[in-house]
Amino acid sequence: MQIKSAEYKASYIDVAKCPKGEVPEFAFIGRSNVGKSSLINYLCGRKKLSKVSNTPGKTQTLNFFDINETLQFVDLPGYSFARVSIEMRNKWDNMIRNYILHREQLMYVFQLIDARIPPQKVDLEFIGWMGKNHVPLVVIFTKADKAGGKDTLQNIQTFKNELLKEWDELPVTFVTSAEKKHGKEAVLEFIEKEARSYYKQKKSQLEEEKENAS
Repeated sequence: MQIKSAEYKASYIDVAKCPKGEVPEFAFIGRSNVGKSSLINYLCGRKKLSKVSNTPGKTQTLNFFDINETLQFVDLPGYSFARVSIEMRNKWDNMIRNYILHREQLMYVFQLIDARIPPQKVDLEFIGWMGKNHVPLVVIFTKADKAGGKDTLQNIQTFKNELLKEWDELPVTFVTSAEKKHGKEAVLEFIEKEARSYYKQKKSQLEEEKENAS
């Protein structure tokens, strides 16, 4: 898949007010400072499409990006950011969960995991919540360039082993590095495949409705 156009569309705090279009969506989420903006920019080949910040908790809304006018990326607020009030954390939590559970055109949630460090409890808990709610998800390990190769591979395998304690089968996983330009092609190929499947299913539904109406 080649991204020819990528534009910021809008930001929302109320899921009910999000765009009603029928293009497939792929959402990105992870702990604060896991590299969501850097990954989105890397995938899109843009340096400043999604604003990169060193300040944790900077993303506070559901941020929509139009990709090739055929699908959307959605940058979700990072979870586990402690330097805000409990009330604010609860608002973010409700917004994120409402979007994930009720957004009809959401194809996959990409949960980003920092490959530099061992498995974190909050990451395992969140992916466990998505699994229990049957949310289609993909795990993307980020910042694979920031640690030694051996440490990175060990952290990734340890994370997978932790998941297998509760999961019968692992979700699809990718390893990426926005700095070293690694993993982009594999992620975009997956997105392209799933977007085509979405449109194929939509076409079949329309044809069936037309046939039933005749």
